[in-house]
Amino acid sequence: MSPFVILYVVLVLLMLVGLVGAFVPALPGVGLIAVAIAVWTFASPVAVSKTALIAGIIAFVLSTGISYAATYLGAKKVGASNWGQIGSVIGLVVGFLGLLPALPIGGPLLGILVGTMLGAFIGEFLYRKELAFSERLQLSGKVSLAVVVSSLIGTLLEGLLALIAVVIFLFTTWQSSGLSF
Repeated sequence: MSPFVILYVVLVLLMLVGLVGAFVPALPGVGLIAVAIAVWTFASPVAVSKTALIAGIIAFVLSTGISYAATYLGAKKVGASNWGQIGSVIGLVVGFLGLLPALPIGGPLLGILVGTMLGAFIGEFLYRKELAFSERLQLSGKVSLAVVVSSLIGTLLEGLLALIAVVIFLFTTWQSSGLSF
């Protein structure tokens, strides 16, 4: 097997890690896919179309913007404060690294979801001191749900962009890779 075939296989495996990373915040996602595409584009012994590289870069830029914009816009739509948004980020980190990874079912992924919800809820609840207790509970619950739903939508869109970049790469490079079925 030639070194370029081995490189191609390694890069495709890295892209598969990037696909998983598009859905799991602790792993590199679309950025890893874009780097793998760039490596193949510049290291390939045959002239390859730049289509895959352009698709990878566009996917990376869009996914970076989408992941932040979806959560921000979803939270703002229901009236979230900066405290609720900051709380959701802190909750995500704490849920992933600290509070919930030891759970026998779900582990870090459940920690991310629950931590984000609790963080947004607590941040918003602490900020809205001017509201009556029941109103604070209601608004905080609405904000935490909006943050999680919009974050999940952003993650799904990011995953879709990652998948599109990988498919374009495979479609445009498979014949020149030296692999066959």
